[in-house]
Amino acid sequence: MHEISHAHLSLERVQEIIEKGETLSLSKEAVAAIEKCRKYLDSKMEDIGRPVYGITTGFGSLYNVTIPKEDLSQLQHNLVMSHACGMGEEVRPAIVKLMLLLKAQSLSYGHSGAQLITVQRIIDMFNNDILPVVYQQGSLGASGDLAPLAHLSLPLIGLGSVRYKGAVRPSAEVWKEMGWEPIRLQSKEGLALLNGTQFMSAHAIWSLIQARRLSKWADVIGAMSLDAYDGRIEPFYPQSHRIRPHVGQMATAERFLKILEGSELICRPKEHVQDPYSFRCIPQVHGAVKDNLHYVKSVIENEINGVTDNPNVFPDEDMVISAGNFHGEPIAIPMDSMAIALSELASISERRTYLLIHGYRDLPKYLVAKPGLDSGFMIPQYTAAAIVSQNKGLCWPASCDSIPSSNGQEDHVSMGSNSATKLVRIVDNVETVLAIELMNAAQALEFRRPAKSSPLLEQLLADYRKEVPFVQKDTYLHPLIVKTAEFIRKKEYV
Repeated sequence: MHEISHAHLSLERVQEIIEKGETLSLSKEAVAAIEKCRKYLDSKMEDIGRPVYGITTGFGSLYNVTIPKEDLSQLQHNLVMSHACGMGEEVRPAIVKLMLLLKAQSLSYGHSGAQLITVQRIIDMFNNDILPVVYQQGSLGASGDLAPLAHLSLPLIGLGSVRYKGAVRPSAEVWKEMGWEPIRLQSKEGLALLNGTQFMSAHAIWSLIQARRLSKWADVIGAMSLDAYDGRIEPFYPQSHRIRPHVGQMATAERFLKILEGSELICRPKEHVQDPYSFRCIPQVHGAVKDNLHYVKSVIENEINGVTDNPNVFPDEDMVISAGNFHGEPIAIPMDSMAIALSELASISERRTYLLIHGYRDLPKYLVAKPGLDSGFMIPQYTAAAIVSQNKGLCWPASCDSIPSSNGQEDHVSMGSNSATKLVRIVDNVETVLAIELMNAAQALEFRRPAKSSPLLEQLLADYRKEVPFVQKDTYLHPLIVKTAEFIRKKEYV
């Protein structure tokens, strides 16, 4: 069980919670902070004497409309209902579950004014895998992820749909089964739920977890391609990297030396003096991706350990401040940069695949024994090229766009939600392109027999052949690409 507290929540800990299926609970510290803030806000409502945005007023450009005290609960209820306007594809359940975790974490600091029962119900949904149906489109990435967080919050008030035990059902039905009552939202609570960057942050966290896995795989697959291509090891020697000391570059070169240690192929005499850049410059390209992921991780960890709704409540200072912590720019720009970085992993991977099938260095054309009669691995490279081209379009930075909304009150937005959803698409695309390279590298390596690669790569090849066979002659390749992608998903090597 993970206890939600005010201790730093790392990416690694989030990954552990999700992968081990841990449940959540609130620490005493979090409970005290939540109750203190709610009690302060309730008492403040008695003598506040002035309009406070979103608590005693309307929302957005309706900030100057004062709401009577007896309607404040209805105001928050209406907010959640009216803002649930998401459209497009459903957000994948794994990311919705992360949204629940991150929303509970943000509300636990006691600066949002949520009721304890509200935070507890979010945790109950997480613990029981009751996942609200959320849609990809609708957030501008400023004023919070309003539409998707409204869909996340609808079940709290007995509305909307949830995915539970493999089926999408009305939340009211599931609540009845669980013996839960819909929550009557109090002043500020709707804003506490809907303002926030948990939609963007959850996509970023999911993408980071996958990207770090794919970055490791890119090294291992690239090393297998290098050996199968009869490439040279000298570009990975540390001397060159010490004089251009980028951390990721040095780490990549060092890793390749370890992966290829003991290979008969890599150390045999070479006729060629140099390799093409897609092999020779792997440390520089893969290393730049590693450095980017390290940077993005530091930014996203700051985000998920913060409070991103509005207004912010400070009981100790007797202050309620309307500010802009919901603005997604701090994470939108890093997500766009991460999209570019990951697309480069796919771009250089596709180039290595291209070289493997071209009949260079004593490899048969298209990696098949009888090219001509058989097309072999000709078309998987087309697929990789098409995906890489798609990534180029997806890499256009969403964060450089802004469209004013709410009658001009919300006049600059981050569009970070678009950064987030297309980043997930790029992650999926990179996995497919790397899978195609692995399929080609493994096929090419078989044509180097009886020479052996390194023990690590030979073990990888043996494990892979249990899932995907050597292709003797033309066959239906789509299932083999799918199986290769699944292999990458469930295996890890160094």
